[in-house]
Amino acid sequence: MTYAIVIERTLNGYSAYVPDLPGCVAAGNSQGETEKLIREAVAFHLDAMREHGDPIPEPQTSVSLVEVPAASWD
Repeated sequence: MTYAIVIERTLNGYSAYVPDLPGCVAAGNSQGETEKLIREAVAFHLDAMREHGDPIPEPQTSVSLVEVPAASWD
């Protein structure tokens, strides 16, 4: 399965979450570290769900980028 992740810059580094897996989060000092940690968190999260007999949600979230022209705020 392929889950979408969101990585955001914070005051102290980066944080990440998985919209389709509530509570599955990670934080790190760099974007690369945070991506590594969220991958590990997804695996751990899914393992815990399986152990508890919880249904594994199918990925629902999709991600797109929208490009807009730079605006002049003068």
